Amino acid sequence: MEITLSEQAELAPASRTYLGDVWIRLRRSPGAVVGLLIVIVIAGSAILAPLLAHSDPLAQDLSHQASHPTLHHLMGTDKLGRDIFARIVYGARISIRIGFLAVGLAITVGTLIGVLAGYIGGKLESVLMAAMDLMLAFPSIILAIGITTILGPSINNLMIAVGIVYIPQYARLARSSVLAIKNLEYVDAARALGALIPRILWRHILPNILAPLLVQATLGIATAELEAAGLSYLGLGARPPSPEWGAMLNDARDYWLSAPWALIFPGVAITTMVLGFNLLGDGLRDALDPSLR
Repeated sequence: MEITLSEQAELAPASRTYLGDVWIRLRRSPGAVVGLLIVIVIAGSAILAPLLAHSDPLAQDLSHQASHPTLHHLMGTDKLGRDIFARIVYGARISIRIGFLAVGLAITVGTLIGVLAGYIGGKLESVLMAAMDLMLAFPSIILAIGITTILGPSINNLMIAVGIVYIPQYARLARSSVLAIKNLEYVDAARALGALIPRILWRHILPNILAPLLVQATLGIATAELEAAGLSYLGLGARPPSPEWGAMLNDARDYWLSAPWALIFPGVAITTMVLGFNLLGDGLRDALDPSLR
C-alpha cells in the first residue's frame, strides 16, 4: 500500500530518537541557541588562542603600561604592558578547565553519595545525608575560602575547593531522583531476576537519573566559574602572572580609574560565559523534560 506524503509526515516524529527529539526542542529555544553559541565561541577561542592572539599573554612591555585599546592592542594593556585581549583569550582555557573539572568532581562524588543513600537507605543514608546537610550549613563562598586557605592558593586547589563545595547539591538531587524510581516495575523486575546491586545501579538506576544531573551540571559550570573568579579576585585562586579572569580583576582594581578597560573586559568575559552556560542549562532543562515531549 502506498503511503502519502501527509502520512509520512505523521509517522516521522515517531521514528525520532530520544536525543534527536531533545535536539529539536533545544534548537527551538532562542535562549538555548544563544547560550550554545556563546559557549561554542568561548570554547573555540580557547582552542584557537595561539591563532587569535598575536601577543604572548605573559609578555611585559613597560613602554605601553595601561595603554588604551588600539588596533595593535584591541583591549588595551594592563599596568605591566601585557595585552589584555591575549590574556582573556588564553584565560578562557583556564576558566573552562576550572568549570568542567570542578563540576566533574562534584557530580561524580555527589552522584555516588546520592545513589547509595537513596537506594540502600537506612543508617548509611542518614550518615551520608547528615554530612551533606552539614556542608550546606556553611555559605558556599565561606566553605570554599576555608578549603583553599587550608590547601593553599593555586588553580588545582581552587578546582578542588569549588568541586567539594558543590558535592551536596548533586548528592541531594541524585538521592531524590533515586527515591522516585527505585521501586518502579523495571527495577523490581531486575531484583527479582537476581541482579546484584552494582548492576541495578549501573544499568537501571543511573541512566534514568542522568537528565536532571546533566541540567544541574550545565548550570553548575556557570556557578563554578563565578565562584572561582571570586576566589581568584580575593587572591585565593590563580597566582600571578596566570591570565585567569578573576585574577585579572584583582590586578586591575588598583588602577581602574586610569585604565577602566583593564577591569571592564575581564568582567565582561566572566559575565558572558556565565550567561552562556545559564541559558544553555535552562534550555536543556526544558528539552529534557519528559512532560514536554
